[in-house]
Amino acid sequence: MKIENAVVFITGANRGLGLEFAKQALARGAKKVYAGSRDPSRVTLPGVIPVKLDVNDPDDVAAAAALAGDVTLLINNAGTAGLTEGLTRPGSAQLLRATLETNLFGVLSMTQAFAGTLGRNGGGALLNVLSIVSWISSSAIPEYSITKAAAWSLTNGVRKELREQNTLVVGLHAGFIDTDLTRGFEAQKIAPAEVVRQAYDAIEAGEEEVCVDDATRQVRQGLSQGIYLGDTRAQTQF
Repeated sequence: MKIENAVVFITGANRGLGLEFAKQALARGAKKVYAGSRDPSRVTLPGVIPVKLDVNDPDDVAAAAALAGDVTLLINNAGTAGLTEGLTRPGSAQLLRATLETNLFGVLSMTQAFAGTLGRNGGGALLNVLSIVSWISSSAIPEYSITKAAAWSLTNGVRKELREQNTLVVGLHAGFIDTDLTRGFEAQKIAPAEVVRQAYDAIEAGEEEVCVDDATRQVRQGLSQGIYLGDTRAQTQF
């Protein structure tokens, strides 16, 4: 599908990667862009429609779906991460549950709410923002790694279900992106503008998976060689 004349709904669109998705959608000629945010007053980009949306709130999700019945492209961008001292330390289960609510169940809720809309509007596309740590575990953010691995599996399952209604389901994998989420991490980072450019190019080309940087492409290639079994601190910057 083309971004030109598409009706786009972006979660977590008030800053960072979500804001860049909104900017480039407008630049590519999208007919309408809905910008979801827990605080819609923080959505200040001219030309978009702010929508109150906490992906963990069923009422917000239902209201968003009722408002945006013309959507042809859903971008599940909203995500969260928290630092921990390790999966075997006290408190890790609580952090994991909280992170799963947004990074997995929030994605599922939005997908369930908008799948029918996409089908009625000709199929369209759905893009889930995943990560290099969908495939490897990070010692710094292991709970985040688990949630992104789960979201990857969810993406693959949804893809199979929605093929019958002609909906393209895209998994976007990236390493560190230069946003507030990665502030404080000393690592090579990719610019949000480049991530979004490649994501939209992939949608327009009909690709079901896109890896936007060399590290992510290398990890994907190394899966068959068991890269996830080794010391990822030595293999990547994670």
